[in-house]
Amino acid sequence: MRTIYLDHSATTPLDDRVFEAMRPYFAQQFANSKAVHRLGHEAEAAIEEARVTVARCLGCMPEEVVFTSGGTESDNLALRGLAQYARLHSQPFTLITSAMEHAAVGATARQLHEIFGASLRILPVDRYGRVDPDDLRAALRGLPADGIALVSLIYANNEIGTVNPIAELSAIAHEHGAYFHTDAVQSPGHLPLDAQAMGLDMLSLSSHKFYGPKGAGVLVLRQGVPYLSAQTGASHEDGRRAGTHNTPGIVGTAVALELACAAREETSARLSALRQNLVEGVLSRIPDAELTGHPEERLPGHASFVFKDVLSSTLLMVLDQHGIAASSGSACKSGNEQPSSILEALGYGPAWTRGGLRLSLGRDNTADDIAAVLDVLPEAVAAVRRLALPSHA
Repeated sequence: MRTIYLDHSATTPLDDRVFEAMRPYFAQQFANSKAVHRLGHEAEAAIEEARVTVARCLGCMPEEVVFTSGGTESDNLALRGLAQYARLHSQPFTLITSAMEHAAVGATARQLHEIFGASLRILPVDRYGRVDPDDLRAALRGLPADGIALVSLIYANNEIGTVNPIAELSAIAHEHGAYFHTDAVQSPGHLPLDAQAMGLDMLSLSSHKFYGPKGAGVLVLRQGVPYLSAQTGASHEDGRRAGTHNTPGIVGTAVALELACAAREETSARLSALRQNLVEGVLSRIPDAELTGHPEERLPGHASFVFKDVLSSTLLMVLDQHGIAASSGSACKSGNEQPSSILEALGYGPAWTRGGLRLSLGRDNTADDIAAVLDVLPEAVAAVRRLALPSHA
């Protein structure tokens, strides 16, 4: 049975062109990039060439690119780097984020607040999961004059696909003297990414979300941003992130990002059309179903729904039996039968918050895939409802 893969927000397959670019650095040019011999210099040259490519794609300077193990580490380094700098200099640290962040930001923010004493302000969101610029302005009032403030807001939400007006929000942060970070993990190949034009002080990416390798990522750290590395060791990445370089992963990240950025407009247009057909088909064929996230300001290949009186973990198993790979929202939480905190933040009650479904499209998906899903999903939802999940008011 052929699998229809609709979980690209969780991870993407490695592009063949990316693999070919990485291949030599596994076995032939395998040396440690900090070694003083010729092989070490060759590895270092490949890393620096990748750094230039990534910087060109992201609208920043090469020296502002920090290679990491992925989006989670990049988010952690961004938040902890400023917090530790403030702590070192005995300055108050204020962190402003939202109820819609990935756990890599949300859990880090809570730990910095609960254990390390950072001031934390959580912004509400509207029914689509977007931050209101006026709420950010209000949260930025009354900051300590001698402190450091960081606003960290996700560019595109991984669970519901909603896109925030990041350039506008970053401008507001800067008006109040705060730094701005965005988790842009879901964005490459789908949304514009230009750190300078968007006014971003820090930006986090994960290579495996745009057909690159797992275990590789990027943190853009603009010059002048106060930062003390949360990771100690040798002086890799100019002391911003310790550890032996993952040369194949870094090379692959640069190639994947360049390919994703070059094909963005064409890919986004095609996926948007497929997504719209999928959304219209689901909402017209399944009762007590709603699209979650913004109907227009969302990732082009991202369709997310909530079904009343449906347990999403059961629905995913039924779909899997029909050869459809999907998720309930964040891949980090799939299979967890606890109510979705994201759906709760959007105002859904108990009858809905366990019934999320995310269908995220990629390069290889076709109109035939959408038709096949629409043939299976209505009966799958009905079958799960027949399992007598208790209804709530």
